[in-house]
Amino acid sequence: MRITIFGTGYVGLVTGTCLADVGHDVLCMDVDAA
Repeated sequence: MRITIFGTGYVGLVTGTCLADVGHDVLCMDVDAA
């Protein structure tokens, strides 16, 4: 499954990492350029 996560704070990054770890195609986006 292709998933986009808006917001890469503590919750967004952990969620994205966990979903990618189980095999999903994850794209994380944030309004702040880190």
